[in-house]
Amino acid sequence: MFYYIGRAVLWLIYHIKFSIKVLGKENLPKKSGVIIASNHVSNFDPPMVGIVFKGVCTFMAKEELFQKNKLVSWVLRHLHAYPIKRGARDSSGIDKALEGLKKGWNFVIFPEGTRSKTGELGKPKSGVSMVAAQAGVPVAPVFIRYGKKRAIRRKVIVSIGELLPAENFSINIEDRHEIHRISKMIMGEIIKLKENAPEI
Repeated sequence: MFYYIGRAVLWLIYHIKFSIKVLGKENLPKKSGVIIASNHVSNFDPPMVGIVFKGVCTFMAKEELFQKNKLVSWVLRHLHAYPIKRGARDSSGIDKALEGLKKGWNFVIFPEGTRSKTGELGKPKSGVSMVAAQAGVPVAPVFIRYGKKRAIRRKVIVSIGELLPAENFSINIEDRHEIHRISKMIMGEIIKLKENAPEI
């Protein structure tokens, strides 16, 4: 219940603060339970994706956000975010992503693994392909572009690509070459969205 109330509040706040244009609405999945792979240029990105896609969205967040205070931690957890220690090699983050996908929730991931300070796309990490290879669900590529910060209502474009079928990710997760190939393929779709997205 809290998630949907929080989502409705964020939807209102975001539509006051931003002028949001969604490209590729026809590519929005009819059912939730997909992996949403997006570029990452702002702390506004996770909620931005969450208000565009239907259903519950879960996502990883850096551990430090949960350590600020108990209220922030409580809100994040009830919005289905969970902490992950950057640089850690344990699989707990992937396990939680898979648990949510099994429940029919969407999983939001930023293949670059960190926020880009320049707006340029970086090299993809293995996390997105590890989840995709084990989940057996489609992947929705997304590209987000923000306009000038000084605008009263900052313009934002959220471009959604065609769903990548789950069959594309039927690989052996022990094969590092295949993991790398899948990550590059997903990132390639985000790059295409960037190239076709209008400037704002």
